[in-house]
Amino acid sequence: MVEPSPLLPDRQAPHLRERTQASACVWRGYFLSVHCDEVTLPDGRRATREYVRHPGAVLIVPALPDGRLVVERQYRYPVRQAVIEFPAGKRDPRESAFCCAQRELWEETGYRAAQWARAGVLHPTIGYSDEVIEIWFARGLEAGERRLDDGEFLDVLAVAPDELLAAVPRGEVTDGKTLTALLWWQNVASGAWPIDWRDAAAWASEADAGIPAGEQEGAA
Repeated sequence: MVEPSPLLPDRQAPHLRERTQASACVWRGYFLSVHCDEVTLPDGRRATREYVRHPGAVLIVPALPDGRLVVERQYRYPVRQAVIEFPAGKRDPRESAFCCAQRELWEETGYRAAQWARAGVLHPTIGYSDEVIEIWFARGLEAGERRLDDGEFLDVLAVAPDELLAAVPRGEVTDGKTLTALLWWQNVASGAWPIDWRDAAAWASEADAGIPAGEQEGAA
């Protein structure tokens, strides 16, 4: 296991911490809510922090036996364009990250995976949201019928990793979580970042036991 570098910042960093004095929910939607908090800064002054609360999500990097990766092309309304992404989706209430990953992979692509590995976590929008995305790898894929949510439309594509990576500097892959997952894929494929592959049943058993994925022995 790689030891933490003394050059990396302490996550607690008490000399930088902002302390909450008051918190208010100013808007609540179907699964997002907007909050406005009053905080005390490290120098004692007061400030406000506006942020979005999010239920959390997962992203899956599915690998086919021939080495190609499964991606999606989906229209994203906020940016008004179709984008290339790895399969992903938000977690339902009380749903484990692994169960969410299984469900989203099946619903969006029709694939079920025999083996899974948890890579790590991503905070995609730390400036204004508490969203956390867990990155999972899946292999031993078996194709089946997908079941898209009502009002969900997307294309499922199988792309060679080199082709996907080459699309990045051309500006054809701009989704932040997908770019982060590609960094993970490069390092996992090279052996630089080891991950713990397990059968789906093993992950499901731990999820049923209520063990958070980040606390599972051997998880990255």
